[in-house]
Amino acid sequence: MDIAIILTYRCNSKCSMCNVWKNPSLPSEEISLETMIKIPGGLETINLTGGEPTLREDLMEIVDLLYPKTDKLEISSNGLLPHKLEPIIQKYPDIKIRFSLEGFEATNNLIRGEKNGFDKKTKGLLRLKELGGTDLGFATVIQDDNAEDLVRLFQFSEKNGFELSTSTLHNGFQFHKNDNFPYDRLKIAHHIENLITEQLRTNNIKNWFRAYLGLGLIAKVLGNERLLPCRTGYSSAFIDPWGKVYACNVRPDLYMGDLNIQTLDEIMTGAVADEARRQVDQCKQNCWMVGTAKSSMRQRKFTKLPRWSPFIWVVINKAKVSMGLKINFARSVNYQSAMKYPTGPSRMFYLDQPGERKLQRKEDTHYIQGIDYFNQ
Repeated sequence: MDIAIILTYRCNSKCSMCNVWKNPSLPSEEISLETMIKIPGGLETINLTGGEPTLREDLMEIVDLLYPKTDKLEISSNGLLPHKLEPIIQKYPDIKIRFSLEGFEATNNLIRGEKNGFDKKTKGLLRLKELGGTDLGFATVIQDDNAEDLVRLFQFSEKNGFELSTSTLHNGFQFHKNDNFPYDRLKIAHHIENLITEQLRTNNIKNWFRAYLGLGLIAKVLGNERLLPCRTGYSSAFIDPWGKVYACNVRPDLYMGDLNIQTLDEIMTGAVADEARRQVDQCKQNCWMVGTAKSSMRQRKFTKLPRWSPFIWVVINKAKVSMGLKINFARSVNYQSAMKYPTGPSRMFYLDQPGERKLQRKEDTHYIQGIDYFNQ
């Protein structure tokens, strides 16, 4: 099973597609070590995310606690404070680190509201590599404002020995907004096609299956149904900064339990979680995020192995690319569906704006219930 722990809603970026930075949590109320002790061992992946996890002063203690409980511990960071990760990598060089990077200097800094963000992230990741880090990379949210940079960003990552994971615009309760829709769906889809082709040209098996994840992103951007059924709530779960457990980070109604007063095992086997999973089975959201999509790509019994449909797609299209043939993407996704969705509203940028922040207290109602988070 995979879990993501949102350690904090504090953030020192000001992203155009996420308003979490406008709604920070109070440090003294954020999920504690005593609560995280209840997380069992034997998990496949634990992702420490936010907000910005390096703003937690006890991040090293959190890592010490959770590292033995999982096959792979991941820290998803904006990369603006890379020095805080140096002692962690020195102690645990195989921890997975992903810095959010939305493009090269001007593009990244505009989308993420960061000054010198690109420079800090790339230098910081290179430093972690020098210290022995073995699983380092960038994570990019594909959107209209950076789609043209995708292939160059992938080539840049490959050249420096870094991984590149991708998602695309989507809505979710933690973002405090629900207007993350593309402007030009077809344009974005065609740029993802180019990235997929580049990934399949490499000799890296992980890149080949990332290409299939990219195919799912094309389907999501075009408004198609998911390529594979969602397994969130079954094989993955999210824990928010106050210890509340949800099946996913999109629908706040998929609440499963409270880690402050229950163990994770009690939550996952309880009646509330069963009802959340029934809702997942009926969910019409068109989500396709790496954290949940990768679990959909696995076999249910032998979770280290891919399902047959992604495996066959990868084998066929890797062979095509190797022979210089083009991939027929239209066999897998419906490009006509993009025509029925309106252009999304223009997103605001906050690079040179202070932005207002509203503190979230533990007793507040944190997520907008009943709001339409539909991801088309």
